[in-house]
Amino acid sequence: MNSVLIFGIVLTTGFIMGELAQTIKLPKVTGYIVAGILLNPQLFHIVPQDVVDSTGIVTNIALSFITFSIGGTLCYSTLKKLGKNIISITICEAEFTFFIVFVGFLATIPYLIHFSHPTWLLTYIPISLLIGSIASPTDPTASLAVTHETNSKGNVTSTILSVGAFDDALGLMNYSIAFALTEVLLLHQQFNAYTSLVKPILVIVGSLVLGILFGFLLNIITTLIKRETEGVFAVIIFGLLAICYGLATVLKLDELLATMMMGIIVTNFNKQRERIFGFLERYTEEMIFVLFFSLSGMYLDFSVLGTTAVLVLLYAIFRTIGKFFGTFIGASISHAAPAIKKYTFFGLIPSGGIIVGLALILRANPAYKDIAGLIINTVIGATVVHELIGPIFVKLALKGSKEIGAGSKK
Repeated sequence: MNSVLIFGIVLTTGFIMGELAQTIKLPKVTGYIVAGILLNPQLFHIVPQDVVDSTGIVTNIALSFITFSIGGTLCYSTLKKLGKNIISITICEAEFTFFIVFVGFLATIPYLIHFSHPTWLLTYIPISLLIGSIASPTDPTASLAVTHETNSKGNVTSTILSVGAFDDALGLMNYSIAFALTEVLLLHQQFNAYTSLVKPILVIVGSLVLGILFGFLLNIITTLIKRETEGVFAVIIFGLLAICYGLATVLKLDELLATMMMGIIVTNFNKQRERIFGFLERYTEEMIFVLFFSLSGMYLDFSVLGTTAVLVLLYAIFRTIGKFFGTFIGASISHAAPAIKKYTFFGLIPSGGIIVGLALILRANPAYKDIAGLIINTVIGATVVHELIGPIFVKLALKGSKEIGAGSKK
């Protein structure tokens, strides 16, 4: 099938389903995901599988734009007011989720899954550690889409977006440490402090530095160029975003952290930040969201749901418990406002993006050949659930905190 025709079908179907979702009081992003599911090659044969497999460049560019926009919400004045809350909630919700999912799987999988000659050190502990670490990040892209769709603004909105953006860093560290520990167990290697502790920190620092450099580069260019039309902004922003994301990939850094940091620098140090982010929100954001979430629905592998349905359910339950208690404890420690303590948890339900990417890393390492399939199937199966219900919970949080529409008020 013609690639241009497929692009048009995806974009149009996503838009229609988003509008239909909005008419029944659901977030548009839920409609976009449903559109992707309807176009999923496993269900219908409208779009060939090889075409879906070749859309990586589109999703990467869309993801770089989304994380840049998330960074744009992290203005210093807002973070200064909520900073203690964000740090406390981020640490607690990410680490509580890691711990509860790890303990939950360690206690249940010996009775649910039958392996040939399983042992605690070579089977149950590695699986539980890796799934626990993968569960800790949140997918902030869905939250951003819903907040912009509903024009929400306020402390709960800022906290959800900030925590969702920052817990990717903790999730990456959790995963890196779990990966190194399980590799030691599976390959009978000695513990390597550099690989387990230093390298994850270097990756995070390197990603932030790269984002800072490109953020200031964007600021300099927009200052020097006199033809500051929105068309010029579009070319500069998307060009530098693509280079930043691509360089992070080449340097084996975290692309999401790099592009998010780029947005943080622009929103805090560029005098034209309102024009830049206002232009992106008005003219390009909806198309990016339609493409990204529709393609996410097309990537989902529904064949995993039958074989790992119980594990998917447990993953969702344990992760939800971890997010709830972690958010509540973190908000309590920092003496957050009642609305933040009550509603932030709902905005941290979405998962996907980096979570699926971390799970797929295991497939390329021979050390995980016996357990990679189980972990990947569980994580992708849970992603199907979270990507569908997550945006609904985000909207409930914004509605409960009475922040929907606040962004349009003078």
